[in-house]
Amino acid sequence: MSNEELQRQVSDELVWDPKVDSAAIAVSADDGVVTLRGTVGSLRQKHEAKQGAERIYGVKRVKNELEVQIMSDDRRDDADLRGAVLQAFALNSLVPPSVDAKADNGLIRLTGQANWQYQRDEAEFVASNVTGVVHVEDEIQLVPAGPTAEDLEHSIKKAMERSAKLDAESVDVESSNGTVTLRGTVSSWADHDEAVGAAWAAPGVSEVKDHILVAY
Repeated sequence: MSNEELQRQVSDELVWDPKVDSAAIAVSADDGVVTLRGTVGSLRQKHEAKQGAERIYGVKRVKNELEVQIMSDDRRDDADLRGAVLQAFALNSLVPPSVDAKADNGLIRLTGQANWQYQRDEAEFVASNVTGVVHVEDEIQLVPAGPTAEDLEHSIKKAMERSAKLDAESVDVESSNGTVTLRGTVSSWADHDEAVGAAWAAPGVSEVKDHILVAY
């Protein structure tokens, strides 16, 4: 696929997506690497635009250089913004009460501890959806109980084997002190995400090193 065709398909996808206001988004493509530039009205839209570009066949990587510009009516002072984020956390049972947030001119810094990566992801997702947030820095520490490396590798491989989307034999798993390293080659980004998700879902994982290649 040519750069021009890939650029057109990504642009069409962003126009089609009702969650993204693409009017001020410029798309460029270079050998499978798509760059998004311009402005959007919320951090949620910035994330949705990146995900929309990643849905297009032929995209190898997305450089998300979009800037979030909050409308005047949606701007909030630091105390109000922090309170809104903490209230959103309180209403979400997936975010542990040990997670805290600090606000500084639209930037939210998440601190505290969580036992699972999905809890950290959920906290970042919830904070990103609060009106007035322009950026989220996730400094939440993972403090899981650590199984043996052999048990961890075994549980991840079993999770991959159960997946109908993924050829588990195409991905090698190594574990050391809670850090899981994934290597191999898969045929789609869906397979890639499935493998990485299986690794993060295993109890005791504090870091995932992703060396999986996507080959169309």
